Amino acid sequence: MTILIISVITMLVSWFVSWRLKSKFKQYSEIGLRSGVSGKEVAEQMLKDHQIYDVRVISVDGQLTDHYNPADKTVNLSYDVYHGRNAAAVAVSAHECGHAVQHATAYAALGLRSQMVPIQNVSAKTLNIIMMVLMFGGFMMRGSGIFYIALPIIVACNLVLTLFATITLPVEFDASKRALAWIDKRGVVTSQEHEMAKDALNWAAMTYVVAALGSLAQLLYYVSLLLGRRDD
Repeated sequence: MTILIISVITMLVSWFVSWRLKSKFKQYSEIGLRSGVSGKEVAEQMLKDHQIYDVRVISVDGQLTDHYNPADKTVNLSYDVYHGRNAAAVAVSAHECGHAVQHATAYAALGLRSQMVPIQNVSAKTLNIIMMVLMFGGFMMRGSGIFYIALPIIVACNLVLTLFATITLPVEFDASKRALAWIDKRGVVTSQEHEMAKDALNWAAMTYVVAALGSLAQLLYYVSLLLGRRDD
C-alpha cells in the first residue's frame, strides 16, 4: 500500500508539472520575440559562438521532444521549437545547445551521466521484469519469501535509478543557466522575454526534480523493508 501511495503521488505531481509546462509553453508561444529569431537560428548561432561546428540542428516530430544526442551530435528540436519565434522556443533551443556545449567542454556531470546510461537501462528493465513477475505472481505481500529474496535486487536497481535521476539535475540546471546567459548576452530577448524564457525552463527543470524525488522515495521505502527484514 505504501509503494502504491508513493507511485500515485509521484504520478499526480508529474502530471501537474507536465500540464503546467505545456500550458506555459503554449502561453509564451503566442507572444512573438522582438528580435524575431527562430529556435533553429538561435541553436545554430549559439553553437557557432561556442565554436562548435560538428553538431547538426534538426527538426523532430512530437511536442516538447527536444533533446541533445551526444552519440550522433545532433540538437533535436520539435517542430514548434525549431520554427518558433518566441521566448519559450528560443529558451528550449538554447537549453539543448547548452548540452552540446557541456559535451564539447567535457562537463563532468554530463560525462558521468552518459557513463551511467547503460547500467541505468539495465536496472530499469530488470526492475520492470521483477515487478511484473511479483505482481502477477501474487508475491507483493509483505510476508512473501520470494519478495524478500528479490528485495536486494530491487534496492540495487532503485539505487541506480535514483543516482541517475540525481546526477541529471545539475546537468539540466547547468544547461538552462548557459542558455539564459547566452540569450541575454546575444540580445536575443528583452528583459520581459528573459523572464518568460526563465519561467519556461524552470518548469521544464521541475519535471526532473519530481522524477528524482519520486525515485528517492521509492528507494527509501524498499531500503526500509530490507533493513526491517534484517532486524527480524
